[in-house]
Amino acid sequence: MAITLCLDFGNTRMKCAVFTGKELTKVVVLENDGVESMREIVSYYHPTDSILSSVINHDPKIEEILRGSTQFHKLNHHSKVPITTPVGKPESIGADRLALSVAAVDLFPGRNNLVIGLGSAITYNFINKFNEFMGGGISPGMEMRFKSLQAFTAKLPLVKADWNFPVVGYDTRTNILSGVMLGMAKEIDGMIEAYEERYENFNVVLSGGDTQYFIHFLKKKIFADPDLIFKGLLAISDYNQH
Repeated sequence: MAITLCLDFGNTRMKCAVFTGKELTKVVVLENDGVESMREIVSYYHPTDSILSSVINHDPKIEEILRGSTQFHKLNHHSKVPITTPVGKPESIGADRLALSVAAVDLFPGRNNLVIGLGSAITYNFINKFNEFMGGGISPGMEMRFKSLQAFTAKLPLVKADWNFPVVGYDTRTNILSGVMLGMAKEIDGMIEAYEERYENFNVVLSGGDTQYFIHFLKKKIFADPDLIFKGLLAISDYNQH
C-alpha cells in the first residue's frame, strides 16, 4: 500500500502528514526545514509518494531528497487539480488555499463550499458547485493580531491564546483576549452571513491550526477538520502521480 508524505510549510508551522493509502496515520511538526530532518523522516516512514505545499523560502535541497526517494510533486499553479481558477491571476493563489479548496471539492462534491483556513492569516475560499475557485478574502490570523498589538503600541504586552476570558475584560490581558479571540469568532460568523446573503445552500468548512480555539464559539453550525489541508494534498498527489 502506498505511503504518502504530505508536507505543509506555512509561515508559522511546518508539518508533515503520513498517509497509508487514504488513512492519515501520523502528523509530525517539523522544527525546521533542515535536510537532516527530512532524511530522517524519509528513512523512518519509507514513503512511496510525496507532495509539498510551501508558502516560505524553504531549503531547495529538501525537494532533491524527496525527488530522489519518492514520486515527488511540488504544488503550484501548474498542478493538475479538480477545480478551475477563473480569477485574475491564478498563479497568485497560495498553495495552502489551493489544497484546502481541493479537499473541500473532494469531500463535498457538487456543493458550493466556503473553506475557512485559520493559520498565520485567515483565508476565506469559495468554490462553487461547478468546482470553480472564485476567490474570497484574507485577514490577519490570531497570532498576527496578538503580535501586532505588542509591536505597534508602546505598552501593550504579547498575550497568548486562552479561551478562559470574560466578554468584558477586567485587565489588559483579558481585554486583549476578548478583543482578539471573540473578535475573530464574530468576524468569521459575519463573513459566513455575508456569503449567505449572496449564495444559497453552501457548505462551510473550518480548518487550520487554530480551529480548536474557535469551533465552540461560532454560532454557525459548520464542519471542522484541522487536517483538511493534508487531505487536499493527498488528493492532489493522487491526481498528479497516478
